[in-house]
Amino acid sequence: MKRATRLCLALAAFSLPLAGCGLQPIYAGGANGVVARELASIEVAPIPGREGWLVRNALNDRLGRGEAMTGSQYRLDVVLDDQLEGLGLLTDDTIGRQRRILRARYQLVDTATGTILVDATAGSDAGIDVVGSEFATIAAEQTALENLSQEVADQILVRITRTLRESR
Repeated sequence: MKRATRLCLALAAFSLPLAGCGLQPIYAGGANGVVARELASIEVAPIPGREGWLVRNALNDRLGRGEAMTGSQYRLDVVLDDQLEGLGLLTDDTIGRQRRILRARYQLVDTATGTILVDATAGSDAGIDVVGSEFATIAAEQTALENLSQEVADQILVRITRTLRESR
């Protein structure tokens, strides 16, 4: 019993300095919080291509922007670069491994003033095994693109959220 009491006191003593560090949750207030409302007021401009469709849908899902929302305080412009390159030659001079790279250059623009609040890049890559079945290889390439789209959308959202939080 004494040991448990000492442990609780030690944890309390070590947590006291953290109370004054100034950390605050980004999504304070939940869906009605300032940052959540600002994220919902971002309109994602159309992005060409299949990869653009995937990234735009992922961003809209994360921003909490419903179809009924009309007013937009911000516009997010995204330009994607999707590359598929062969790596690892096998003994019969065929490619044994591929790398899919998805990069995004994005800007968050205040629609009222035209001011660019964020101008940054995000990106990720994935390795793909090239197997004997062409169908399996194509399926792996598509799965990699879907996963990379989610990762890039997450990176964009983190940067935008941080910027909006710091501006308040």
